[in-house]
Amino acid sequence: MVQPGDVVLFQGDSITDCGRDRDCLQANQPDGLGDGYVNLIADRLIEDYPNHGLRVYNRGISGQQIIHLAERWHADCIGLQPTILSILIGVNDTWRGFDGGVPVAVDLYEQVYRQLITEARQERSSLRVVLCEPFVLKTGVVTEAWLPEIKQRIDVVHRLAEEFDATLVSFQRRLGAATSEAPAHYWLRDGVHPTPAGHQLLADTWWETFMA
Repeated sequence: MVQPGDVVLFQGDSITDCGRDRDCLQANQPDGLGDGYVNLIADRLIEDYPNHGLRVYNRGISGQQIIHLAERWHADCIGLQPTILSILIGVNDTWRGFDGGVPVAVDLYEQVYRQLITEARQERSSLRVVLCEPFVLKTGVVTEAWLPEIKQRIDVVHRLAEEFDATLVSFQRRLGAATSEAPAHYWLRDGVHPTPAGHQLLADTWWETFMA
């Protein structure tokens, strides 16, 4: 599914951001790709397709919700003219309801998410969209009370993937299965943010799904 000249853009929150240097805006630069799953995927793309002239960008920003993504959509998505767009967003929309912040209701999450994909597809009808399930595991800050709403957001992502004929990456399902091999904190250090093993699992899951 990778074509010569592809521009691959990863969007999301801290899980995608993962310490990237936000002043490093050029494609394929390690400092600008962060230390997580995006960097692992980018390394493999660039290694496996050395003659394709691929450009890979990370524009995740820590702490952001879907409404913040919307505020910067034209600068950090449309303006980069991606041909492949991968989005992982949603956990902060729930988390803010548990840490004294302002959560984003599930129906608004769906409305804004749909609009972002619509705008991107209007700009490039051939855009390949990859939608990643938001995820948590019950450890660290994550309690049982989080789970029903996270499930609703996952359901939203499934609906949008079907609606837009997007590739759906089942991060939550894969992480849940992985807890049979090692405890939740082995994969997600606080129930939300991946450990190195967790980032590798995300990268492997993304790659296997996208390349299938």
